Amino acid sequence: MSNLKEIKRKIKSVQNTQKTTRAMKLVSTAKLRKAEEVARQSRVYENKINEMLSEISYKISQHSKANGIESKFFKLNETPKVVDIIFVTADKGLCGGFNVQTIKAVKRLMEEYKASNVKVRLRAVGRTGIEYFTFQGTELLEKYLNTSSSPSYEKAKNIIDDAVKDFTEDLTDKIILVHNGYLNMISQELKVTDVLPVETPDADKAVVSESKSLLEIEAESEKEILEELLKKYLEYNMYYSLIDSLAAEHSARMQAMDNATNNAKARVNALTIAYNKARQESITTELIEIISGMESMK
Repeated sequence: MSNLKEIKRKIKSVQNTQKTTRAMKLVSTAKLRKAEEVARQSRVYENKINEMLSEISYKISQHSKANGIESKFFKLNETPKVVDIIFVTADKGLCGGFNVQTIKAVKRLMEEYKASNVKVRLRAVGRTGIEYFTFQGTELLEKYLNTSSSPSYEKAKNIIDDAVKDFTEDLTDKIILVHNGYLNMISQELKVTDVLPVETPDADKAVVSESKSLLEIEAESEKEILEELLKKYLEYNMYYSLIDSLAAEHSARMQAMDNATNNAKARVNALTIAYNKARQESITTELIEIISGMESMK
């Protein structure tokens, strides 16, 4: 009888867990739909600003010598001495291997650069990544909490401004952005982006025909336009990465909670079968005892 009570208690406990994971899945699904729409709209803007920056940077690079326009942001450094890595993880857990992929990518980059005697500085966004590297004893240059769970343009601007300031002051030679992005409802895509310096595209990728180009730039205004557009490009790239990461996080959590709900259901079924077997054995034992007692009385 005590065995039956124990199994029944386990069934009740797993059923309660199943209710919790199902509710969390529904919450993540609702949040994912909102984040997915924001990410979709932001992606359109990001693509357009990337196109504009690509065209302007190419045009400027073509006659920079003639106009005397030089920009540190477009000078590629093949042998950097210091590299800053900005990486985005979740502020909350229960989202499967979402954070693990980002952390592995950061560790891989650290190993590659350190093998070439390049100093790596980490700028961590999100509680999970901060706690992991702190536990590992890795020094973090900057820590940003409560940002990946509630991204805003202002927060993104603060993050990228700190990194760009160090870049312009020659404290770092390269800035890399790592985050796990949203691909679809059931999968995420790891993205590693070289933020600075900006790579100038080739002619066939950058130049738009005169009939299609929307850019008419006066020679004296090129540098000002480039600096302003580059500023917006960096800020919005960071902002989009936070939004993209949040959508991917909700997707991963929804999937993780769905798997947990299914596992709980399977566990309840297995415990129910065990309960029925134990109950049947108990009844059989009681019947044998009753029959044996009646036989002994004859």
